Amino acid sequence: MKPTDSAAPASRLRRLVVPALPATIVTVAGLALATGVIVTLGEGDALFPGQSVGWSLAILTGIIVGHLVALGRDRWWGGTGSGAALALAVLLLYGWMPAVLVSLSVVVLVGAARRHRWRQAVVHGAVDILGLGTAALGLAAFGVASSVRHPWAPSSWNLSVLPEVVVTAAGYLLVSRGLLWVSLTPRTGQLPAIPRTAVVRQALVGIALLGISPLIAVCAIHAPLLLPLFAVPLIALDSTLWIARARAEEQLRDPLTGLPNRQWLLERTWTALDDAERVGARSALVLIDLDRFRSVNDTLGHLAGDRLLLQIADRLRHALPRGAEAARLGGDEFAVLLPTTDSLTSSQRAARNLVAALGSPLDLDGLTLVLEASAGVAVFPDHALDAEGLLRRADVAMYQAKRDRSGVELYEAKRDGNTPDRLGLLGDLRRALDAGDVELHYQPKVGFDGHVAGLEALVRWVHPDRGRVPPDEFIAIAESSGLMPRLTEYVLETALAQVARWRAMGLEVPVAVNVSPRDVHSPGFAGAVAARLARHRVPPGALQLEITEHVLLEDPQRAADTLAGLTAHGVKMSLDDFGTGYSSLVHLRRLPVSELKIDRSFVARLAVDTEDAEIVRCTLDLAHSLGLLVVAEGVEDDETWERLRDLGCDAVQGWLVAAAMPPDETTAWLRARGERGWQRESETAALAAEKAAERPSGQVLN
Repeated sequence: MKPTDSAAPASRLRRLVVPALPATIVTVAGLALATGVIVTLGEGDALFPGQSVGWSLAILTGIIVGHLVALGRDRWWGGTGSGAALALAVLLLYGWMPAVLVSLSVVVLVGAARRHRWRQAVVHGAVDILGLGTAALGLAAFGVASSVRHPWAPSSWNLSVLPEVVVTAAGYLLVSRGLLWVSLTPRTGQLPAIPRTAVVRQALVGIALLGISPLIAVCAIHAPLLLPLFAVPLIALDSTLWIARARAEEQLRDPLTGLPNRQWLLERTWTALDDAERVGARSALVLIDLDRFRSVNDTLGHLAGDRLLLQIADRLRHALPRGAEAARLGGDEFAVLLPTTDSLTSSQRAARNLVAALGSPLDLDGLTLVLEASAGVAVFPDHALDAEGLLRRADVAMYQAKRDRSGVELYEAKRDGNTPDRLGLLGDLRRALDAGDVELHYQPKVGFDGHVAGLEALVRWVHPDRGRVPPDEFIAIAESSGLMPRLTEYVLETALAQVARWRAMGLEVPVAVNVSPRDVHSPGFAGAVAARLARHRVPPGALQLEITEHVLLEDPQRAADTLAGLTAHGVKMSLDDFGTGYSSLVHLRRLPVSELKIDRSFVARLAVDTEDAEIVRCTLDLAHSLGLLVVAEGVEDDETWERLRDLGCDAVQGWLVAAAMPPDETTAWLRARGERGWQRESETAALAAEKAAERPSGQVLN
């Protein structure tokens, strides 16, 4: 997917601004703190209140720090309410400098206990300094300039002081939490679920600040020795906020396996893409689906299926590459995020390792099960620039792997039937079939004696705007969209009508039509073919259906029944693309075919590659031992023709004989060969030279 013109400058701007922001915040906060200390000491004022108030505040601060450290988990970094409420209360009473000392005590001490979070501790302390500074300015706007020497002591703590408290709390909360958001949260262009929950949580913090901070201030004035008792409501506030956070995190976990879910995966992927873009690296998303897992549920029950999923999840955790993260998307579908990857090849290799790990035998109550998996890989920025796009393209690649039985597939745009361009092409193809604008061309198959063994019908489509569309492209669209049965019907109908016309002209040559596995698996396909033969009055022997061994991969029994029905009607079968599948010898024995076609990939290098030549020789020996005729595809030169003839091949097809031709040209080509059959140009020239040499001298040929 190509980025838009506006997206690239925006991402470049993020790379320049976001990493520099935390350093800027820390620098500004450090300068402000140094200035505050110098000014306070220069005026002869104390940095923190003394006597009973100071000691009580220190004890209360120590209790809060001890509670946060004792939690043993990273709860505080989601936004503590206790430290904020205490710092704001000190700000109301004694001004900015003492409040900063309370805030820094919490940040520094907790940060020291959690040394691996030192960076967040420094940034958090810096934004608290700036947030408290903003709150102090808001308080100063009401004419309040409190300090240790001159604490703020309103005549009465009633509704008249509410505006000052509200403005002070709002200024502190907005600036401190806002700066934390922009400095520590990756830019994703939207507000995902975790930040939305954080916004709600910070709103609760604001309400708590409004309720508890004035109470702490009043108690500090009238009963300072009771200040440590505020540890109870402050700790309760922290616990309430943590519970809200924990519940939000539970919504991002799969309840069965404990792995993160789809929502978490998308948000984590956004973060990984942002980091990868900043350093110019690649990220990859691997989507994994278990093959035939539904049959396990149907046979052993859903409880057994859940236990297998737990084993799969555990195995996936242990097989993860360093730095990778796994998630369960639902059912038997899992995803693995590779935050950084070297190349497309390394991403595909990592996916293959994961699939191999999941394919090892599993034990369920003494029953050994083997569950194979298929995986699709999409890589940033090669295939998509956003998390949703990456997931969708990995899904496309995964289903391609399931269709091809290849295990792992890397996303390819040309095989994606869901792009806007291909969806438009699908609609155009449907309209072309309705209007009869799709054509059939015919390519001859000839024996080495020149006899025309048959024709293969090849579909061609000239788009009114795009011109000639490659068959591989629009056939792939038809197969992935469900339009393939309609295309097969069209081709069969057109080919049989043409065969009937040729037979009326006295040109009796069989025609082969390609059919897809989806056609063979369609109920009633054999009967529909027989009905078309009868309607066009074409004998079954004049039609040959070319299939691939993939027809047996999806539903072997239904495919076998359909093929048996076709042979019973007298329709001949040809096995196309032999040698390109995964178990050709096994399938060859099970398919009722009379002809085998060697794929052009082996024929093309027959004359120069000894391995390909040996493959062709073995294939010919095998096929002939089974009583099959063999046709070599893609024959383009005399040397390949002669090698195939020497090896005992039965017929050839390719440009050496003729390219695929429209019906009228095919008719002319068939008539020109007549009874003499087809001959190579070199043979024709040699025969003409031989006849010329045999003529008496001076004889003129009329």
